[in-house]
Amino acid sequence: MQALSPTVCPCYAASDGETAAAIAAFLERCGDVRVFLEEGELRAGQDLTDKAREARTADSVLVMFSRNSLPHPWPRSQWEDALVHEPAEEGVRIAFLRCDDCLPPKVLAPQFDLSSLPLKGLRQLKRWVRHRAAAFSPPEGARCVGHEADLEVLGTAVADRPGCETVASRAVAFEFARAYREDFDEVSRLECGGRSLAALAGDWAAQLGLRLEGEVDQNVERLRDFCSARRFLLLLDGEPTPSARQLIFRGRCSTLIAQDGAADPASDDPLRQVQRALRDPDPAADWPELCAQARLGRRLCCEQGRIAECYELMDQWHAEAQIRDDRGALEESAREMVWILQEWGRHADAQLLEHKRVTEFAQQMTLPFPSRWPVAHRT
Repeated sequence: MQALSPTVCPCYAASDGETAAAIAAFLERCGDVRVFLEEGELRAGQDLTDKAREARTADSVLVMFSRNSLPHPWPRSQWEDALVHEPAEEGVRIAFLRCDDCLPPKVLAPQFDLSSLPLKGLRQLKRWVRHRAAAFSPPEGARCVGHEADLEVLGTAVADRPGCETVASRAVAFEFARAYREDFDEVSRLECGGRSLAALAGDWAAQLGLRLEGEVDQNVERLRDFCSARRFLLLLDGEPTPSARQLIFRGRCSTLIAQDGAADPASDDPLRQVQRALRDPDPAADWPELCAQARLGRRLCCEQGRIAECYELMDQWHAEAQIRDDRGALEESAREMVWILQEWGRHADAQLLEHKRVTEFAQQMTLPFPSRWPVAHRT
């Protein structure tokens, strides 16, 4: 996962300083680019080829052509090595910006027309500098036409800078994610309806390849630290609950809320299905099948390192087992919760629950179980 911000060095004449500063501000406002602005200004007696050679210590070089910086005449033999051959040999990315009505060599590419600093040109430049895009693909059929003005407003609010916006239509949110994927390192979608904070945090972490093995508050803080430092877009599908709103982070992360999301849409994710079954179980549901679902959820959570969700599932299963007076399920769910509490360092709580498990649920006294959870893997 991309973590370090790419570096950019613009090469410009001192009299073009305001233009260079405006370009740098736009790139840095996105929160994922570091611009070496002062280092890029031409010194007395220096030309663009000299500065372009100096600037190759950055990841990308921006050569700013203007009437103030473009030599005239400027034979190809004077600039071809510095602006074409040497960057290619060193693997340094270089782009060329036309900042007024000057006429730079047409063979230099890519060229961006930034005379008058048009937003379209600035976005094209930003995407060239970022040189990456989110892999997120909206669901099939989620197309939206005729909302170009809405997408433009959203682009300014959450793509050109970190921010949080709300749209009435999920289709607009998906169309935005499709159109602006080059402005984000990754896009994640969370369906909000009826889901706990543990489930939402675990789902987002799984999409990002993280393992969250702590308690819910710790997991949210870990997500906050990880996501706030990166250029992510979070799509909250459905009016966010208070739990979901805890995942709207500041920093570099942007959030887009689609108000018309389904309350609890069907999902092919087996863990989602287990969570739905145990969250609001049907009193007439087949009890052995519900127990099988709880055990499946336990296994899936363990495999994915989603321990707070496992504890939540076991607690829900335990409550249902009490209603049905199933001592076996009470003992099994309590045992799982004891192990998790021990892993979290909540030894007093674990001791109380273990005593209750042994004296009220277990068929006979058993030796303490060793920890079954794997050593935490940090991403």
